[in-house]
Amino acid sequence: MDAVRKAIESLYKGKCTIKEFKSAKDPITHITAKKEVTVLESQKCRLSYEKIASADQTNGPATIAQSIKLLISPEIVVNPGSKIIVTQHGKTTAFQQSGEPALYTNHQEIRLELFKEYA
Repeated sequence: MDAVRKAIESLYKGKCTIKEFKSAKDPITHITAKKEVTVLESQKCRLSYEKIASADQTNGPATIAQSIKLLISPEIVVNPGSKIIVTQHGKTTAFQQSGEPALYTNHQEIRLELFKEYA
């Protein structure tokens, strides 16, 4: 592992589980149905938060939105529509991917939003 990647991964303070909603066969009934399936568990990661203030103040006070990014190893594949459950600093939150990942040599950044339901 090169020094840059090692330095980035030393900042990973969280762990994530990635789940997908897909067809799975029940081992007892042998019936195939859609269900939540864990595809990756306890993967080291980091959540990064950024506040974005709205510049439009014509209709009242400025609003502040929060941008959330997941930093994770570049080899991990997170399919669109996946549920990403992250535990960091003792807090567990479920997210979903909100866009294509920004893929870099030593990590990838995935924009997240709070999980509502499977698409």
